[in-house]
Amino acid sequence: MTTESTTESVFSGLKVLDASSFIAGPAAATMLSDFGADVIKIEPPGAGDPQRRLSSVPPSPRAQANYGWHLANRNKRGMVIDLKSPAAVGVLKRLVEWADVVITNFPHGTREKLHLGYEEIAGWNPRVVYADITGFGDAGPDARQPGFDLTAYWSRSGLLASTRDAGAPPTVPVWGSGDYTTAIAIYAAITTALYHRERTGQGADVGTSLLATGVWATGTLVAGALAGGTPFELHDRKAPANPLINPYRTADGEWFMLVASPPHWPGLTRAVGHPELLEDPRFADLEGFVRNAGALSELLDTEFRSRPFAYWQDTLGRERITYSLIQTPEETAQDPQLRANDIVVPLEGVEGLTETISSPVNLRGVPKVPAKRAPDLGEHNDEILGELGFGPVEIAELRTQGAIPATIDAEGSSP
Repeated sequence: MTTESTTESVFSGLKVLDASSFIAGPAAATMLSDFGADVIKIEPPGAGDPQRRLSSVPPSPRAQANYGWHLANRNKRGMVIDLKSPAAVGVLKRLVEWADVVITNFPHGTREKLHLGYEEIAGWNPRVVYADITGFGDAGPDARQPGFDLTAYWSRSGLLASTRDAGAPPTVPVWGSGDYTTAIAIYAAITTALYHRERTGQGADVGTSLLATGVWATGTLVAGALAGGTPFELHDRKAPANPLINPYRTADGEWFMLVASPPHWPGLTRAVGHPELLEDPRFADLEGFVRNAGALSELLDTEFRSRPFAYWQDTLGRERITYSLIQTPEETAQDPQLRANDIVVPLEGVEGLTETISSPVNLRGVPKVPAKRAPDLGEHNDEILGELGFGPVEIAELRTQGAIPATIDAEGSSP
């Protein structure tokens, strides 16, 4: 499998060792591969990265193709190494010496036991950019606590408690969304460190946490709390804090999100057929909108329910009022806007799966590497070991010593 495009890519020649699992770290490595980096993903023997199985875990959509694995691991070469084996240290050392970037998300303590701690990695390669992801950060009482996006990103940050309607209990959010957000953060840290190395010649130790990106995503509310602000109650659609920012339903059962500001108010009164509201003292200022939110939301509810979405699409558009249809993931997957902007792109080499999602990082005029399937478990072991200078006899000895599996079966598991 080649990761080269027909033209020179931004990260052509950049070498990345992906020693991470699940989603955030691997997805950051994939973003680097999108721009031409040579990414080697290492996995443990047996079943490999647990993410290989996440596409079959509820509430992930059921499908024949392992879409989640290819989404976060496309365009990589794959190795299986048992980092617990003493014989694997020599292989890992050569990989680190080869690499410009090393990404890991093993917990503190575990990473050091596996020879993936920063001090040892930087000792092998002082110019390396070492990037790690934790659940809750490097310090504090919960630094070594395991974290997933549902716990560290969503729950601990305040985001999940705020993303529900009044009277409703917390729900299960879109899992993986915090991981993909965190992937962008660690990608940004890596590219910042590469720029730093370009200027100074020095490697760097960079990182982030699911908690940090979750708090950043909840930034408006957490910053307001830091300022001693008075929060509004949880959202009540029938009596919202601001009726101009609220979901409404149309006559044909579609839901859309209205996001209007006071300058849009005259146009909105015309759109809903009530221009007299401009003279209504209840809505003379923002405080009035808040104070009379229930009455206004009821009026808007009645009007929006009286006509189909197509009517409102035309009417609101004519008045330049911001809104959006609330789509299901299945509807979003078929949205032509995604393909027009290369948000959904072709995927090569996967039976039953012809498209995947591109990362949101783009350089206009600079094409990304075409998306190709993620590697099978241990697919490139011998190829990469040969590139690292291991001869056939040495590779056989590594198998005997248990550093790499003897064989890998068709299902992608090593015996």
